[in-house]
Amino acid sequence: MTQIPSKAQIMEWVAEHPEANSKRDIAKAFGIKGAARIELKRLLKVLESEGHLERRRRHYLDAEALPPVTVLELLAPDGSGDLFARPLEWSGTGPMPRILYAALKSDPALGRGDRFLGRLIPVLGEDHQYQARLIRRITAQANRITGIFRKDSEGGRILPIDKGQDKEWRVRADATLDAANGELVQAEQIGPRHRMGLPQARIIERLGDPSAPRAVSLIAIHQHGIPDEFPQKAIDEAEAATPAPLKGRDDLRPLPLVTIDPSDARDHDDAVAAFIEEGGGATIWVAIADVAHYVRAGSALDREAWTRGNSTYFPDRVVPMLPEALSADLCSLHEGVDRAVIAVEMRLDAQGNKTAHRFHRGVMNSRASLAYEQAQAGADGHPDAQTEPLMDEVIRPLWHAYGLLKSARERRQPLELDLPERRIELVPEGRVKAVAFRERLDAHRLIEEFMVLANVAAAEELIRRQRPLLFRVHEEPSLDKMEALREVAQASGFTLAKGQVLHTSHLNRLLAQAEGSDFDELINISTLRSMTQAYYHPENYGHFGLSLKSYAHFTSPIRRYADLVVHRALIAAHGWGKDGLTEDQIERLPETATHISETERRSMAAERDTTDRYLASFLADRVGTEMAGRISGIQKFGAFVKLDETGADGLLPIRAIGQEYFHFDADAQMLIGSDTGLEIGIGQRVLVRLAEALPLTGGLTLDLLELEGQALPRGPQKGKRGRNPTRMGVKSRLAEIKRATKRRRKR
Repeated sequence: MTQIPSKAQIMEWVAEHPEANSKRDIAKAFGIKGAARIELKRLLKVLESEGHLERRRRHYLDAEALPPVTVLELLAPDGSGDLFARPLEWSGTGPMPRILYAALKSDPALGRGDRFLGRLIPVLGEDHQYQARLIRRITAQANRITGIFRKDSEGGRILPIDKGQDKEWRVRADATLDAANGELVQAEQIGPRHRMGLPQARIIERLGDPSAPRAVSLIAIHQHGIPDEFPQKAIDEAEAATPAPLKGRDDLRPLPLVTIDPSDARDHDDAVAAFIEEGGGATIWVAIADVAHYVRAGSALDREAWTRGNSTYFPDRVVPMLPEALSADLCSLHEGVDRAVIAVEMRLDAQGNKTAHRFHRGVMNSRASLAYEQAQAGADGHPDAQTEPLMDEVIRPLWHAYGLLKSARERRQPLELDLPERRIELVPEGRVKAVAFRERLDAHRLIEEFMVLANVAAAEELIRRQRPLLFRVHEEPSLDKMEALREVAQASGFTLAKGQVLHTSHLNRLLAQAEGSDFDELINISTLRSMTQAYYHPENYGHFGLSLKSYAHFTSPIRRYADLVVHRALIAAHGWGKDGLTEDQIERLPETATHISETERRSMAAERDTTDRYLASFLADRVGTEMAGRISGIQKFGAFVKLDETGADGLLPIRAIGQEYFHFDADAQMLIGSDTGLEIGIGQRVLVRLAEALPLTGGLTLDLLELEGQALPRGPQKGKRGRNPTRMGVKSRLAEIKRATKRRRKR
């Protein structure tokens, strides 16, 4: 009788022969023939039911291993530049194995999200379990969607929560991932998208109850692909870290350094001090947490910090760049605790000009952790019990130095935008309690000016030492954007000079004209929109907005990877240790710059979407209420209105503006009624009614009631067609506007 192998023998053989593991292969290997095949089949089914084996297309695989050939999706490069991939199918009970993608020179270039058929080679003794070789590229990045799952007898549908998507997605019964009706899910497209019918998708992640507390930020995290869970190795490295020793560092503990942050700040990564010098000058100290000591190049912490690029801030949570053991402890400059820092000492003359600077790697001990309001009250002559003992040594010297920097700033003329910052207050259950605007104090401006000066010193130091770094670049706006801003200014009754080299002082004069007027916020927003987006780059192209020739980010390595790069560059330049910028990192600076510029924009979009959803949630029970606002944008499909009370942006659809057809003039940024000649343009005051507020998408829809204090003129009723005698008059008006616009551009 043929000897049937044991379960252990079958498992061992399958593991050793991943490419020949069908039932026929197993039978042949153990010499099983005839009726004995029935017993082998039964035994394989038992192993499958117990979860030891997984059957795929007549082949048996180790359930805790991957098949030798499988479909993979490429992930973003890690901090070391390595490319990893994830298997699209993983049914094991343990963590998903890590797969290093090993591309050959002859392979086509693949990007993040690309899918490919790969051959897997098991590896031992590495931080990954497999190495993947490309067999064939399958598709580019899958189209993904986040939405609400509505279950039905055939599977279900997904209702998108993105503002720009209104088409539902179809999910088959075998692709629901057992999602519950009404659950928030993330899905990806399967198969081609046809022009007719609903697109097909499969659910890849269940995100829970969309109405649960903290779900608003969770939606944004998943929509924008922000990593919010640290790999265990990164957590282990952070928790194993110990305080940096004093040996080999400058002892900065005698300095009267303090931190000044929001009252609810959990971490303190910068400290400041100042001394008044003879002749009216000052010496400023800015000390920054020495993150590079704890986050070494090539470590799991470094790879994860690079992947995240920066911390992301929501009203109800922070997705940090570094684990809490570092961000809230060892790299946080808590009061009365020795902490490792990289500090810069800067000397100012009596006019506020920086005459010298010097960098130190040292250990400090914060005298106090102050809130902005505390420091401001002390400077205003109303110290509390904590700031009273600090007045002569800390508060007065800080404000003296700030006065010098203010005078230097006025001469430099950086862009003086005044855009109120919204603050969303939540109750413990996660609902919006109130929407307010943050008060801007001199204490805020003091810290900003100190940080700007320290960032300039870091850039200048590394340029002087001819060391590579990442600059913070902000290029001047394009001519087209300046022309658009000029037209908004003229429509509002102001002027913006042209025909000369653009300086920030020209824009500041426009902002000064609008200050205190009804168009104040509009001109500030329009000026901001005309600016290019700042980014990181290894080459120095200057910073237009700050009116600076050289600028780098140095002051927040806890929450920005760019600052960590600059810290490492300073360490290498001064020979402070072996944790400086490596040759490999220097070679990858262009790639790092592009990556962290993208993660920054990703975080900004996620934060903006979250704010919109919270505002819509806050206003949801006020549908039908009349609100005042101002037209902030014009599009073919309607107008955008910024509401006075909350600063929220709502849409006035064309259908909600009046009972006539509206022509859209892109040059003049205006909608013109075909029957009445009504002109709707940026900057006009409006009274609107809130028609709809959708917390899941963050969308607000408005109805127009009054324009510049006047009720809307009545046009013909909807649905009535026929020749309109005023249509030619509107065309003439449009032509007149375009001619005027062209004349202005030729001046």
